[in-house]
Amino acid sequence: MLRASLLWLSEQPSVFRFVRTNGIARRMASRFVAGETVDSAVNALRELNAAGISGTLDLLGEAVRSVADARAARDTYLEALDRIQQVGADSHVSLKLTQMGLDIGEQECVEHVRAIVSRAGARRSFVRIDMEGSTYTERTLELFTQRLHPEFGDTVGVVLQSYLRRTERDVANMIALGARVRLCKGAYQETADIAFPKKQDVDANYVACMQRLLERGNYPAIATHDERIITQAKTFATSHGIPPTRFEFQMLFGVRRDLQRALRREGYRLRVYVPFGDQWYPYLMRRLAERPGNIAFLLSSVVKESLRRSAT
Repeated sequence: MLRASLLWLSEQPSVFRFVRTNGIARRMASRFVAGETVDSAVNALRELNAAGISGTLDLLGEAVRSVADARAARDTYLEALDRIQQVGADSHVSLKLTQMGLDIGEQECVEHVRAIVSRAGARRSFVRIDMEGSTYTERTLELFTQRLHPEFGDTVGVVLQSYLRRTERDVANMIALGARVRLCKGAYQETADIAFPKKQDVDANYVACMQRLLERGNYPAIATHDERIITQAKTFATSHGIPPTRFEFQMLFGVRRDLQRALRREGYRLRVYVPFGDQWYPYLMRRLAERPGNIAFLLSSVVKESLRRSAT
């Protein structure tokens, strides 16, 4: 019930307009979001890189409603790629097709993505096409397999979500294509005919897809904070002679920093997803919905920080 309520709240723009002016909410968001500008995001990247952690920048916002907003998002990504190169940061970028205007016009959306991936290629970087709700899954994979991957190859990759019932088939298709895949669990509200309603089924599908990608995939990204699944990934890789250079773990900015440090100490590659921008409210709600216990943790962190500031 709480998860469903948080996901519903993530889709309410009127709530966002109120929350964005709320100091406590903004401090809560700062745990998961690296500020609202490219410069603040790049600063977060530099801190991660200093700890031996790679990054991927993600401009928050999806389902833009105007051509101007789609073009502005494109330009922000172009700026981000330029800034990443200027400071020598170890990072690529991740984007959503609806942010590029998919709902407005497919051709213009593709042209925006082509501009970003072309810039990434010139910068020897990489672009990950994020997956959104299930209504966009088929369109995203179709555009990726038919238009983006044939032109750009390993400069562009895609995301698959283990909570969707279709994902095992999609994993097989992406392996056959030789595409780079980021595997995550999924964070959108879906019906039971489309997605597994039970966590154990989502986890089981994740592990099955993960093992296929580790064994036959093209540098898969194992995106999870689940220690049990991470242990299974390490065990599977070791038992099948898969070196740590053939895959990477991925985590979210501000989540399980202790586990991030532990993976690096063990010699595994780690990339952190670094979101930024002023559209942070829906993202924050989805992160809280994934683990509602985060609410108490974040409120505690905000109170402690407020007390610390008041004492100085």
